[in-house]
Amino acid sequence: MTELRDEPVDAEVIDSDLVYEGRVWDVRSDTVRYGDGEIVRQYVAHPGAVAVVALDDDERVALIQQYRHPIRHRDWEIPAGLLDVAGEPPIDTARRELAEEVDLVAESVEPLLSIFTTPGGNDETVHIFLARGLSPAPHPHAREQEEADIRLEWMPLSEAVDAVLAGRMRNGILAAGVLAAAERARRSSQG
Repeated sequence: MTELRDEPVDAEVIDSDLVYEGRVWDVRSDTVRYGDGEIVRQYVAHPGAVAVVALDDDERVALIQQYRHPIRHRDWEIPAGLLDVAGEPPIDTARRELAEEVDLVAESVEPLLSIFTTPGGNDETVHIFLARGLSPAPHPHAREQEEADIRLEWMPLSEAVDAVLAGRMRNGILAAGVLAAAERARRSSQG
């Protein structure tokens, strides 16, 4: 059986224009030589991000709820943040975001999966980690703006999977993270 996998393509970018420069991400318009012709694509140039499936000793996942203006919802998410510190490895960003968003530190943090969030519209890659051995962070983090009213809830991992499959929790990064964590747990239990 052939193993399918995403394949990088080094298409020649003939022209690239900065359409909009934002505080966090930019919008670019690229003209690319592809096949026998040229195509023009606009997209959000994103620095990338990390997210953390934080599981406690009772197999409950830390979920946060916060306001997200583009979707006009306070959606449920897993702790996450931008790769916005130059040279910081994603695993260190994951540890930092866990402390900043939910005031936790973890004995172990390991890669779970990496995803392209919206490959037709942006170049964002999110690296999702699994954190275990949780304890309170020594210094609680001060939160501002939309993070000021973050709500933290602990939900059994199986119930989080049910919520995703029932459409009650639609955040894509949360969905990918909890489904991957549940599958990893299922495979581990099979020995």
